[in-house]
Amino acid sequence: MGVITCTDEYTSPIPPARLFKALVLDAHNLVPNLMPQAVKSIDTLQGDGRAGSIKQINFAEGSQLKSVKNRVDQVDEENFVYGYTLIEGDALVMEKLEYVSYEVKFEAAEDGGSKNKMVSKYHTKGDFALQEEDIKAGREKALGMYKVVEAYLLQNPDAYA
Repeated sequence: MGVITCTDEYTSPIPPARLFKALVLDAHNLVPNLMPQAVKSIDTLQGDGRAGSIKQINFAEGSQLKSVKNRVDQVDEENFVYGYTLIEGDALVMEKLEYVSYEVKFEAAEDGGSKNKMVSKYHTKGDFALQEEDIKAGREKALGMYKVVEAYLLQNPDAYA
C-alpha cells in the first residue's frame, strides 16, 4: 500500500466560524440545496454527526459515482478542524484505494476572512499508482463545492453568522 499526501490551501473573505458551520456542521442540509445537480443528499447513517459517525453522500443522477461513505474522525468546533475518512464507495473508487483521509482546518486571516487548509492522504491498494489527473479532478470538485458555499455566504451575510 502506498500513501500519497496532497495539501491544498485556499483563502476566503468569509470568517472561519461561518465557513465551518456551513461546510461542516450543516453541509447535509446546505450542499444538496445549493448543488442539486451534483449532490442528491447527505445522510447520517450512524451517530450524531460527531466523531465515529458514518455519513453517506448520494450523488445526483448522471454522476460518475453513485455514493460514498465517510467516517467522521474529528469535529473540533473551537479550532474549526474537521477530519473524516472515505471508507466506502463505488467500485470505481474502492478498487484502487483502501481509503482516503482528510483533515480540513479553517483559520482566521488578518483581513477578517479565513485561510483554509485541506490535507488529503490517499492510501492505495497494493502497488497501484494513483494518477495525478485523478487527484486533480477530486480536488477541483471539492474546490467547486467550497466556492459555491462561499458565494452563498457572501450573498447571504446573515446565514450561519
